[in-house]
Amino acid sequence: MASTNDLKNGMVLKLEGGQLWSVVEFQHVKPGKGPAFVRTKLKNVLSGKVVDKTFNAGVKVETATVDKRDMQFSYMDGDYFVFMDMETYDQLHVDRKAVGDAANFLIEGFTATVAQHEGEVLFVDLPAAVELTIAETEPGVQGDRSTGGTKPATLETGHQIQVPLFITTGEKIKVDTRTSDYLGRVSS
Repeated sequence: MASTNDLKNGMVLKLEGGQLWSVVEFQHVKPGKGPAFVRTKLKNVLSGKVVDKTFNAGVKVETATVDKRDMQFSYMDGDYFVFMDMETYDQLHVDRKAVGDAANFLIEGFTATVAQHEGEVLFVDLPAAVELTIAETEPGVQGDRSTGGTKPATLETGHQIQVPLFITTGEKIKVDTRTSDYLGRVSS
């Protein structure tokens, strides 16, 4: 248990029938009249839904213990992603649903943060940007600017993104894992 006065960004609360909510933002408000309150923006850990919620100041809220560990992605086992704990070398099978969009950017050897609560994997978090190789893309045609200067390219993970016309198959690029945006070439 914690008080609403102790809230911090990233803290995970257990609310409304055991649902887990992560604190995205919080603000203590002390109006001229009436009691103080805490205005929060909470994100549902499983669904990703974001809601605004107001608590009276000093109210007790139940916190959830979330264990976040850096693990290395090893391989696919059917529909499961197998991660290895770098300290204990234990292997963890993670369902595709828990991996979510991170699956678009995972290749063997990548390190990701795996968040667990009571043995259940909540989500897999990747760094903001990763370096991947272009598996296939059309050659850029000089003078073709009708598409805004981008073309589709397939990454080594099979995920498709938009890249500038000058990018070629086999090049290593940097990709934003949150938006799938091309960020630039990686110089070797």
